[in-house]
Amino acid sequence: MSAKEQHDTEQAHRRRIAARLARIEGQMRGVQAMILANGSCEQVAQQLTAARRALDKAFYDMLACSLVSHVEASADLDDIRASTGELARLLAKFG
Repeated sequence: MSAKEQHDTEQAHRRRIAARLARIEGQMRGVQAMILANGSCEQVAQQLTAARRALDKAFYDMLACSLVSHVEASADLDDIRASTGELARLLAKFG
């Protein structure tokens, strides 16, 4: 894959993640409205769980994008190992 194709693919992936985050933002506004309208605790918890899972998916998709871009950008096995090691560290810390 050429550098331009890789850049275009990464940018498209970032746009999809940004769109997912915008949907999550809308979900959170809906949760706020439910709370202010005295929605049931169970309904609020359900919506918060859905938003949290969507946010987790965005997080993992972002890490996967990083892994793919590092692997595709390098033919050096040691560099790939270092990249995957760093991503494993991030998953352990934030995942």
